[in-house]
Amino acid sequence: MDRATTTLMRHALDAAAQGFHLFPLRPGEKTTALHGERRCPRTGPCRSGHLKPEQRATTDPAVIERCWSAGPFNIGIATGPSGLVVVDLDTRKSPDDLPPDGWNRRGIVDGHDVFTAVCEDAGHPVPWETRTVRTARGGTHLYFRAPAGVALRNTEGNTGAGLGWKVDTRAWGGHVVGPGSTTPHGDYRVIEDAPVVDLPDWLVGRLTPKLPPVRTSPIVSRSERLPAYVTAAVEGERNRVAAAQPGVHTRTLFVASVALGQLVGAGLLPPATAEAELFNAAMSVIGTPGCRCTDREVLRTIGNGLRAGASRPRQTPQDRPTTTAMFDHRGAA
Repeated sequence: MDRATTTLMRHALDAAAQGFHLFPLRPGEKTTALHGERRCPRTGPCRSGHLKPEQRATTDPAVIERCWSAGPFNIGIATGPSGLVVVDLDTRKSPDDLPPDGWNRRGIVDGHDVFTAVCEDAGHPVPWETRTVRTARGGTHLYFRAPAGVALRNTEGNTGAGLGWKVDTRAWGGHVVGPGSTTPHGDYRVIEDAPVVDLPDWLVGRLTPKLPPVRTSPIVSRSERLPAYVTAAVEGERNRVAAAQPGVHTRTLFVASVALGQLVGAGLLPPATAEAELFNAAMSVIGTPGCRCTDREVLRTIGNGLRAGASRPRQTPQDRPTTTAMFDHRGAA
């Protein structure tokens, strides 16, 4: 092995020894070196279904040695499995990269200033004293221990629960480039080799995802208006979705949506009821470790499945009411 490969392997093993779950990044880059879903061979780790980098990240020294002996891969730290929340303070990319409205105040130059202002506005000191990594562009990664019982997600700038301009966070669904890695802009190095401290409670509150909008309740009373076999089918698909494991959740949801869509197409189940039941079942999984779904993605999957199923209506059994279609089918919203 050349010197660069040996050095990166040593950094990777050091990170794994601290409990950080790793996967390889392309040499000199910030993107994963692992295959994507389209090129997945469905063998090895993916024999039961494609695994994303976050799911394949490991602390196993033998696996890390075997991987990094193959080349000078940069180091990806999967923040969610590592129990981390990393606050990423970015710098300006050019002289024209100026603070937007709301942040164009005196003293605000980059993410470091924004984070300082956020802490001061909240009445708390800036939590600088934790493990800290300087990024290739001169930014800062502040490492914090994720809170128990709360599955925090990534944030981007001002979007959603984000902290502000040039301040991102990486938690479940994200990764950071580990120290020892290099890019054309420079290297990543530890500048504060301190223990990783707990994410302050007030930041936990700021970064906790907002609850999705409450979906409309089913529009019929199943016990009074739906045939028993339809009620049983709805309950079975709902339970199947709620019990789905990370990595197969989207496929399970789609298959369940197709099944209920066949009942919708047969006029036995109103589309709003099918959508509400499936959505509510999926909500128990969103935000849990290993699940990267969002409420928008869930609704899109349900809609696609219902439409696919409705195009192939279920053959109705003998005990179906002899009246015209029980519900007007207009497709999922």
